[in-house]
Amino acid sequence: MVTHHMTILKNIHHCEVNCEHMTTFLKRLPDIQARTIQLQLLRDCADICSLAIKFIARNSPFAKQIAKMCASICDVCGNECLRFPDQESQHCAQICLNCARECRTFAMA
Repeated sequence: MVTHHMTILKNIHHCEVNCEHMTTFLKRLPDIQARTIQLQLLRDCADICSLAIKFIARNSPFAKQIAKMCASICDVCGNECLRFPDQESQHCAQICLNCARECRTFAMA
């Protein structure tokens, strides 16, 4: 079953890793105070991605519910990242929004 879900698992993992990287990146910026919401959402996004990977990989009966929640959090995080003009935030936003689409598709299947 894991082989069947490799694409979504890779996409979610990519989002998780990118959000973790962004938290480190943001902590080095001079405007960190203006990015507290972004920082919190990146952490939430990374955490829900980690959980979604586990549930999907083990074919949990709750996998679709977790994927739906993952989609919601990734959407919010991605939209928050879009608010900032730096290249890293814009890139992160695209990854989060892509993950949200993938999770939503999985949840509805």
